[in-house]
Amino acid sequence: MSEVNLLVRYPRAKRNVKARIGNKEENRAIAMRFGKEYFDGIREQGYGGFRYDGRWVPIAEDVVRHFDLKPGGRVLDIGCAKGFLVKDLMKVCPGLEVFGIDVSEYAVMNCEPDVIGRIHIGNATHLPFPDNSFQAVLSINTVHNLDRAGCLRALSEMERVAPGKGYIQVDAYRTAAEEKAFLDWVLTAKTYGTPEFWVELIRQSGYNGDYFWTILEVDPEWTITNNDGSEPQTETLT
Repeated sequence: MSEVNLLVRYPRAKRNVKARIGNKEENRAIAMRFGKEYFDGIREQGYGGFRYDGRWVPIAEDVVRHFDLKPGGRVLDIGCAKGFLVKDLMKVCPGLEVFGIDVSEYAVMNCEPDVIGRIHIGNATHLPFPDNSFQAVLSINTVHNLDRAGCLRALSEMERVAPGKGYIQVDAYRTAAEEKAFLDWVLTAKTYGTPEFWVELIRQSGYNGDYFWTILEVDPEWTITNNDGSEPQTETLT
């Protein structure tokens, strides 16, 4: 189990945190349905338009390299949304068998055409696969959407289906200022804390895969940008 940033090549993004503070509870309730509004509605309620643009290709390359994946190997993406990473993993490693699950019926029903039949509605806490089914299992900014008991169960399930071959990324903050920015921005996360909090929770779950953090860093103008590879990832929407 090690701390490694597999999203280091995810592109820069801007976050207008102030714009999301207004009507926060109403927007959060809408986002928690993980429907059309969350994926393809306004930015205050989610992604503000979740469309394929190829930005996951470099991440797919790094995942393939990190896990030494080969054609015929099996990979599971938990919280796959519309299947962008599923698609790009198959693109960068032809012959790789990639599958995904997501709680959102809207995302699955509006998935990329290339992944139809490969992604299904499902929950991270109960993976419908036998033990040791995959050569890698990924869950990027998904596990934290569960309560603490659900996080423990999801991490245990990841370990079960791909022992020692998992990768998770979850929301975290290191300072009071980062915590405030996070709480102003977050819509769907139920479990969150410092990196130390997550390391302890991971330890309790028995998960032996790799991990990293999504940290919404503080900017005087609320413009949030990524760092280079040495710092926590700041790009993926919560």
